[in-house]
Amino acid sequence: MYSTNPELMKELVHEEEETLPPGQQKLKIKLDTKARGGKVVTMIEGFVGASADLETLGKMLKTKCGTGGSVKEGNILIQGDYKNKVVQLLQQLQYKVS
Repeated sequence: MYSTNPELMKELVHEEEETLPPGQQKLKIKLDTKARGGKVVTMIEGFVGASADLETLGKMLKTKCGTGGSVKEGNILIQGDYKNKVVQLLQQLQYKVS
């Protein structure tokens, strides 16, 4: 869709989602191997908020686990089986984890 209305563009740019506090977040952590050549990744999904905050959380988790990963489609992917460590780290930050 294309519009020449400059007000419409301002509305679209400022629609960034507000990040919920950690106590209100309900994150799901699971191990995944689909489409990864049999390699395991720890996937954190369910984060509600701004993409910059998701990137920051992902970077912190990758640093604490000492491994690589990425943030894609609203999910944090940590390379390897770090499910227990990620659960502990997120609980220390007051996130609700399942």
